[in-house]
Amino acid sequence: MISLEARAVVALNAQVVVFKQLNGISGIMKKNITRLVVLSSLLAMLLMPREAAANDWPQWRGPDRTDISKETGVLKQWPKDGPKQVWLNKDGGLGYSGFSIVGGKLFTMGARDGKEFLIALDANTGKQLWCAEIGTLLTNNWGDGPRGTPTVDAGRVYALGGQGTLVCCDAAGGKLFWKKTMQELGGKVPTWGYTESPLVDGKLVVCTPGGAQGAIAALDKITGNVVWQSKEFTDGAQYSSLIAVNHNGARQYIQLTMQSVAGVGGADGKLLWRSEWPGKVAVIPTPIFHDGCVYVASGYNAGCKLVKVAAGNQVSDVYVNTVIKNHHGGVVLVGDHLYGYSDGAGWVCQNFKTGEQVWAEKKALGKGAIGCCTEGLLYCLEESNGKNPATVVLIEASPKGWKEHGRFTLDPQTTQRSAKGRIWTHPVVANGKLYLRDQELIFCFDVKAK
Repeated sequence: MISLEARAVVALNAQVVVFKQLNGISGIMKKNITRLVVLSSLLAMLLMPREAAANDWPQWRGPDRTDISKETGVLKQWPKDGPKQVWLNKDGGLGYSGFSIVGGKLFTMGARDGKEFLIALDANTGKQLWCAEIGTLLTNNWGDGPRGTPTVDAGRVYALGGQGTLVCCDAAGGKLFWKKTMQELGGKVPTWGYTESPLVDGKLVVCTPGGAQGAIAALDKITGNVVWQSKEFTDGAQYSSLIAVNHNGARQYIQLTMQSVAGVGGADGKLLWRSEWPGKVAVIPTPIFHDGCVYVASGYNAGCKLVKVAAGNQVSDVYVNTVIKNHHGGVVLVGDHLYGYSDGAGWVCQNFKTGEQVWAEKKALGKGAIGCCTEGLLYCLEESNGKNPATVVLIEASPKGWKEHGRFTLDPQTTQRSAKGRIWTHPVVANGKLYLRDQELIFCFDVKAK
């Protein structure tokens, strides 16, 4: 098929040719041809991709699941009281679901009236556009409701509810196309619910039901039919989200569980490699792939390690240590350095290649989540215990130390959060706006440089 960009170029080229030939035509025919050329020009402009699309955030951790944004023109220094609030939606529903922003719409999930919903808001005004029921509510003493982030692809939205129901809906109006439960795929709901953000890759939507039928499942993204399951890789589901990479001549899906970090073939789900991982209690952060190596981390004193995946998918540990013991706030690789919160140590910068600690900052900000890196800046969100508002800090992604470029407190805060719950939704920046969440409260701030 011809791309929209190509069609636009063809239309514009045709316009030039026609105008060159108009000199020899007069009267009504010339007027009609002129109208057609104008219409073709308008069509060409409509078909051209919008500039804003380059700054959309279609899934968990961004377009390539690295949390690195290509956006430019953001504030390098925040005003004294922080960036200007654009809107606040007070009906996002309960839960910890993150944000995807595509085509001027924000997609997330939330629990309302005992059910879980996929929700679409106008990303510029916060007004709800539609909501679609996902299924049964996940109840949990750390907070009810869905956890993962919806994924947007080619006019469809894919979302996984806390109880393990995967839905595919129309992004324009929320119409349900299909649904599949993780239980149908042999999965069992983990202790704190399914938290994975589904991965859409080519013709597939890939998820991790866990279990004997295959830890990883690939479905046809249009029909929801099972294409394959990883029968050689059968670990139980944890809370991490898959990544997709091209390595050693093939597409691979990489996942972290309580027992392993492993890669399976994108074409058939066959186990390509596996490395042991001594996870404890809960394994949550997303793996990071760079330069033929996979970095993983988790909390409860498990620590982190770097695995080299050599030719023939032979694996070996580059290092294993506890420099970063990341519970669930995430780790971001910028250049050759990793940034994130490490239990007991505070905010840490770690050398990706050697595993050595570069710096640690414990006093500037409490435990929390790290958001996307935009123009060398990281958005750090402190989790709140409900007694004090959460603090948001903008820092440099620099191996030279903790360098702030502004901070503010998130206010108001919800009164509906579980006593054990915190603010665990990761910050997202898209199209000059910073999006944050505290349960049913969804905030939007203007971070675009003027």
